[in-house]
Formats: sequence, C-alpha cells, structure tokens
Amino acid sequence: MTTTLPHIPTLETRRLILRGPRMGDVETWADFFRSERSQYVRGDDTSLRTSWRGFAHMAGMWMLRGYGTFVFALKDSPDQPLGMTGPWHPMDWPEKELGWTVWTAEAEGKGYAHEAATEARRYAYQDLGWQTAVSYIDPANDRSIALAERMGCVLDPAAEQPDFDGKKVLVYRHPAPEVLG
Repeated sequence: MTTTLPHIPTLETRRLILRGPRMGDVETWADFFRSERSQYVRGDDTSLRTSWRGFAHMAGMWMLRGYGTFVFALKDSPDQPLGMTGPWHPMDWPEKELGWTVWTAEAEGKGYAHEAATEARRYAYQDLGWQTAVSYIDPANDRSIALAERMGCVLDPAAEQPDFDGKKVLVYRHPAPEVLG
C-alpha cells in the first residue's frame, strides 16, 4: 500500500518526481543510513532503530510543519527512491534549511541532486513564501559544498549555527527569491 499525506504535493522536473516519503522508501533509506555515504547526516549509531527514527522525523515534518523533505525518483521508476531534498526546519534550528542527500551510489554524479534541490528551493520560495534559506554542511562534505556553490549559494560565516553537539558546520546562504527571478 502506498500512503502519502494528501497535502504533500508531487513536483516534477525534466527527469524527476519529488514526492512525499512512503513506507516503501524505508529500506533504501536504511541502506543509505548504514553506509559511509551517510556519514555527514548522522551520528555513530547506524542501527535500524535510529534510521527508522530519522526517516520518521522526515515524514513527520510534513504533518507538524506543513512542509518537509521530498523523496526524489526518476519519473519512469517513481517507487525507486534516489534520495531526498527539500525544506527542513527542526524547531531548535536557527533558520530554515534546504537539505539534500543522495541515497544510492548509482545516483551520484548525474545531476539528480541539483535538479531536485533546485525544484525544492523553487517550491520553498514560491509556494511556501520563504524569503531566505540556508544549507548546513559538514566542512568535509565536498560533494554537498560543490552542489551548494553550483546552486549559487555563498558561505555565510555570520549565520547562527544549529547545535550539532558542538560540531561546527558551514552555513551556505541560498540566493534570495528575487535574485533567482
């Protein structure tokens, strides 16, 4: 059974759909979460218990905030998740974030994250009315830094840091909606 909350829109790009998280995505998410590929978005505990809580946190953001991260997939295989992207704002974070992860190694290097994150940013600005957004990125995460810069983001050293147990992150500021047009 596929269940998506009715208020979660489905967005489309040239190659991708961005949709709400589903139970069928959990296995791919958990595989990603257990892998070294997820090292920048998790702590040391990669158990199913912790990965389930992380996935439920993503899904629950939609219910509690009215927005959240989208799972993205190719249009011709919408039930095969490639990753996630979208608006994100845990209640103890200083700013609204646009985040992304690519869940499978096969999806890396094809421009999917850029395509999906660009559409998610459009949604946050145009549909949600956000006036600004940041991306919090681990300083060692070269791929995410490159994607943020490709999206026109600039490092904002004056931005307030979220509390990641004392670990500092880079704060990349997305261009304002009026700059993007």
